[in-house]
Amino acid sequence: MENTRPSWDNYFMRVAFLVAERSTCLRRRVGAVIVKDKRILTTGYNGAPRGLKHCAEAGCLREKLNIPSGQRQEICRGIHAEQNAIIQAAIFGASIDGSTIYTTNFPCITCTKMIINSGIKKIIYADEYPDELSKELLAESNVEVQQLKV
Repeated sequence: MENTRPSWDNYFMRVAFLVAERSTCLRRRVGAVIVKDKRILTTGYNGAPRGLKHCAEAGCLREKLNIPSGQRQEICRGIHAEQNAIIQAAIFGASIDGSTIYTTNFPCITCTKMIINSGIKKIIYADEYPDELSKELLAESNVEVQQLKV
């Protein structure tokens, strides 16, 4: 019998894609999983803040204004998957210092700054996202970045 078990990286990335299925964003479904010592600490997906109307109900201002991907994120009512995963760690008192974040998309500049300051040491992402400033900050940081196609 052939061993068909996925590698740890593939396993956690598949979990990130499963988490993304919970997204309520109209434009892009993103999932994130924070892992330390091969254990899932938290997960997050993108969507409206807790208790608020989902984008499908309230509408998407960025879509209405025809704003390209990667621009004017501050007017989006949603919160990003990476942000939600970091917030969950804070809520439940889980230290993510030294951890790895698996995310379905390369992180935006806001998520990148949070990742750097939270002590996450490695980002493993599947798909690109158009944010050059994020790439510049990560190149300057001590955070390792790796793309993993699944």
